[in-house]
Amino acid sequence: MTAHNFAFFYENAHPFSNWYMCPFEHNGKQFNCSEQAMMFYKARMFKDHDVAEMIMEQAHPRKQKFLGREVRGFDKTKWNAECKDIMVEILKSKFRQDRYSYELLMETGDKIIVEASPTDTIWGIGLAENDPRALDQSTWRGTNWLGEVLVRVRDELRKE
Repeated sequence: MTAHNFAFFYENAHPFSNWYMCPFEHNGKQFNCSEQAMMFYKARMFKDHDVAEMIMEQAHPRKQKFLGREVRGFDKTKWNAECKDIMVEILKSKFRQDRYSYELLMETGDKIIVEASPTDTIWGIGLAENDPRALDQSTWRGTNWLGEVLVRVRDELRKE
């Protein structure tokens, strides 16, 4: 595939990033970014209400993510089976409520959305956008779950 088949992003300042500061409401709860929402629901899934509360008290996604890694009773298999569906719902709320982010998402057309994070091999591709391997899905070092979720969100929002 060529670069025109992909919509790459990585920086925290980009609306597709979970660290992008964009207040929104989901299920009656106010979040400052989608990272906070994801870590909150991760803690809730494993009934770690103390960590869930601490996540809500943190203003920075780095601290929210750190706390999310401290969730007691965490089961990676259970989380991995459900986290993408959880994120689809969270991100639909975010993109419905932020017009700028919504427009950018729709402008991707039918491109594959790619988190070109050189360090994240779960939510990203484990490669930077300027790495030649980023242009070939078979050479990605990561799973691109965030890109996959964003494509699902885009497709579901189009149907509304």
